[in-house]
Amino acid sequence: MKKIGIASDHGGFELKEYLRKELGNSVEIIDYGTKDESSVDYPIVIAEACKKVLSNEVEGLIALCGTGIGASIAANRHKGIRAALCHDEFTAEMSRRHNNANVLVLGGRVLGKDLAARIAQKWLTTTFEAGRHERRVGQLDTIV
Repeated sequence: MKKIGIASDHGGFELKEYLRKELGNSVEIIDYGTKDESSVDYPIVIAEACKKVLSNEVEGLIALCGTGIGASIAANRHKGIRAALCHDEFTAEMSRRHNNANVLVLGGRVLGKDLAARIAQKWLTTTFEAGRHERRVGQLDTIV
C-alpha cells in the first residue's frame, strides 16, 4: 500500500481531516499536522512535511492551506519537490502524467470536500508517463 503524507495549516485543517479519513482505505496516510484549527505558520508545517518526501519516508504529500497558494509556494522552495496546486481532476492527472508532481496542493477554503477527494484520488492513481516529459522534469532541479 502506498504511504502518503498529508499536512495543512489551520485554513486547510478541516479538509485535511476529511481527506485523511476518505483516502485512508486506499493508501496509508501519515498525518504531519496541524492537529487542530489553531493558527500556525504554513511555511513551517509544509517545509517539515516536504522533508519527509525528500527523505523517502512517504511516496508523496497532500498539502493544504486556505487557498493552496501559500502551501504551493512553500513546498516548491525545496529542491526535488514538484508541488502542483490543483483545482480539478484534469490538472491533478496532468500534474502526475507530465510533471511527476510529488506534492498535491489543495485549497481548504476553495474546494468542496467531494471534489477535493476526487482530485486526490485521481492524483494518487495516475502515474508518470516519462518519455519526453522526463527531460523537462529533470531540468526543474537544475534551476537555481
